[in-house]
Amino acid sequence: MGRLPRLVATDLDGTLLRADKTVSPRTVETISRISAEGVGVVLVTGRPIRWLQHVYDQLGQPLPTVCANGAVVYDPVADQVLRADPLAPDLLAEVVQRLRAEVPGVTFAVEVTDGREIRHEVDYPLSWDQGYPDIRMIESPADLHAVPAVKLLARAGAQDPDVFVRVVAGALAGLAEATHSSYGGLIEISAAGVTKAAGLAWYCTRHGVDAADVVAFGDMPNDVPMLTWVGRAVAVANAHPAVLEIAGDVTASNEEDGVAAYLEALLDPDPAGGADAAGPGSHAADRIAGPA
Repeated sequence: MGRLPRLVATDLDGTLLRADKTVSPRTVETISRISAEGVGVVLVTGRPIRWLQHVYDQLGQPLPTVCANGAVVYDPVADQVLRADPLAPDLLAEVVQRLRAEVPGVTFAVEVTDGREIRHEVDYPLSWDQGYPDIRMIESPADLHAVPAVKLLARAGAQDPDVFVRVVAGALAGLAEATHSSYGGLIEISAAGVTKAAGLAWYCTRHGVDAADVVAFGDMPNDVPMLTWVGRAVAVANAHPAVLEIAGDVTASNEEDGVAAYLEALLDPDPAGGADAAGPGSHAADRIAGPA
């Protein structure tokens, strides 16, 4: 067996999860196997806390999670937020003001109470949260920035997310972070310096793990900071071009259990040194989770 990383960090949607939001039995087994070898596993996601339980249920274990694109580090065993880095109310107010001036028809929602609740404007389109008790439509514009928020969500109808994120980022330069993780025109805004990389780095420092000893998996632009920070960056085959461009390795798609395939190759390297099942362009068994 080749040298294993000390930590595996993986995105959820589009990476570990299939399109139907399920975790395959193969993935569950592989994560259990690598955990049994003493390798830590942490989930790193744009999701809020309230969207995690069904993932933990499928995995069969409540894994530590960096949520809200790095704004929250969560211990599900203790149901405890270890770290939160939200947008302060005055900063939220300025961000909203700038974007209303820059983007016609923009509507907002905010993730509050560390991502356990969402508040939204009347015209903001809801998807997953519709009908849940942890959502509330705001009664006045000031309610949008009345309390700290771990994430501000912005929509403006049908948009090319790659174009829209550049518009938003330009309007907020130096003030806040803007990224996206879907193809539906949703922009996710965090406090300046808050990214998946920052949240994961905080977690690693807490546990004495160097970036060089981390292998990470991702598929969307919000994963890019994390993938450029870790020692070994792996894109799933279905990843956004921005992720494929910077990844050191490419594994199979999320539908084909790409994360599991890559980890299996680390756990069971080909003794002959031939190609493994980790995915196109990838040689996981020959590469230690550190700088090449």
